[in-house]
Amino acid sequence: MKTIISTLFCLFSIGFIYAQDLSDAIRYSNTETQGTARFKSMAGAFGALGGDISGVSINPAGASIFNTSQGALTASNNNRVSDVTYGNTVTNGTTNNFDLNQIGAAFVFRSNNNSKWRKFVVSLFYEKLQDYNSKFLAAGTTNKSISSYFLENANGLKLGNIRLLEGETVTQAYAEIGADYGYRHQQAFLGFEAGILEPADINDDNNIAYTSNMANGNFVQEYNYESQGYNGKFSVNVAGQYNDNIHLGLNVNSHFIDFSRKTFLIEENNNSGSTVNNVNFENQLFTKGEGFSIQLGTIVKLSESLRAGVSYATPTWLTLREEATQYLSTLNTSTNQRYLVNPSTVVIFPDYKLRTPSEFSGSLAYIFNKSGLISFDYSRKNYAGTTYNTRNDQLNSTLNNQINSTFKAASTFRVGAEYRYQNMSFRGGYKLQESPYKNTSLMGDLKGYALGFGYNFGNTRLDLAYENMKQNTSQALYDAGNLDNALLNNNNSTFTLSLNMNL
Repeated sequence: MKTIISTLFCLFSIGFIYAQDLSDAIRYSNTETQGTARFKSMAGAFGALGGDISGVSINPAGASIFNTSQGALTASNNNRVSDVTYGNTVTNGTTNNFDLNQIGAAFVFRSNNNSKWRKFVVSLFYEKLQDYNSKFLAAGTTNKSISSYFLENANGLKLGNIRLLEGETVTQAYAEIGADYGYRHQQAFLGFEAGILEPADINDDNNIAYTSNMANGNFVQEYNYESQGYNGKFSVNVAGQYNDNIHLGLNVNSHFIDFSRKTFLIEENNNSGSTVNNVNFENQLFTKGEGFSIQLGTIVKLSESLRAGVSYATPTWLTLREEATQYLSTLNTSTNQRYLVNPSTVVIFPDYKLRTPSEFSGSLAYIFNKSGLISFDYSRKNYAGTTYNTRNDQLNSTLNNQINSTFKAASTFRVGAEYRYQNMSFRGGYKLQESPYKNTSLMGDLKGYALGFGYNFGNTRLDLAYENMKQNTSQALYDAGNLDNALLNNNNSTFTLSLNMNL
């Protein structure tokens, strides 16, 4: 039975949230509507088009383009292949996931009088904004050890505050150290009790200097990363057409986040002088949250063929809750001395708030009568505007200043086209999404293309899309220490199938 600890101690929450800030900030700010197959096949360039449930998720005014009430249901299969470079070794990882990522309906109400408001549309829909299912293995030989993580956390801390007291169990000590001193002390406690850290004076509880029991040399490491979950939103849309040329719309969005991550490191060495030759270190994080946002948009018909669209999405205000578990084991192969430090504890951290940045979009579309169209979208989001509210002013300042110095404003460009022949539609699109990082070696630009096909049966339309996206990222294994980053070359391929029906 795992012990559950719920702590309101500010120092504890500071340590943990600080360790998670950049990954959390970018994970929940960097969203992208998964959408219908028609939407996906045109790279999401729907800001001036409308007439698609997922297009409404980009520009709320797009709902008033519908001429009849419609429903849509979408399923997709995502395949992610990652080539991982670590310690001059390249490994491969594949994740495959099938999901129902979109469902929605739009209900059209036409005016029966001479009102300038031609029609009103009410839409309800659910969209997945991000898929967190990912898995990779970083394996290789380096001259850097996990001991650096525990040393960085321990140096400067009193030995008496990171060791077992007489009569204490590991579970009790881990809980009380966390409640009294915080996350950093807990990590030092793990390292000391597992034999990785050697105090300068083991008999002095005021000792603050430590060295590693793992001698310099080569270290063989395997780092397993696995995450699961999603970021989704449920939207209520109201849109209307004024005269023949102006469309207006509003979305009120409710957001849902469910994320879990598990990492497991195995490190081995046979370096002369090491009294620790094997390390197993596991960490798990569970995050759930909810929030809300609002979108406003308009589409203006400039001529019979040319349309322009503008939309604005407010920041998303999220409330997040996190839980974590971890354990550490070590082995001295020469003496067969094994240490297991397993707190068997689920730590529940205080809620905190995260505000993701707003987004502005502008779009143009040209309609070639009934034979096809071409559309272009541009959007901009300032990721440096992501802010934390942890109910601690000092921590807020630290985190938000770090975010401001790390992230930047990023633009996204989308272009899509559709050609219609009888009941068939042929589609294609391209997307370029700039990196949100000032240092683009941490995350490169996202680039990709899409292709699609649709067939109209009359009251029903079936659409199929294929999308391929590529992006390079640099994954830090831990928030402290000097371990190398894992370099990931990600290639995501998605097949999407949608059923659209007149209601």
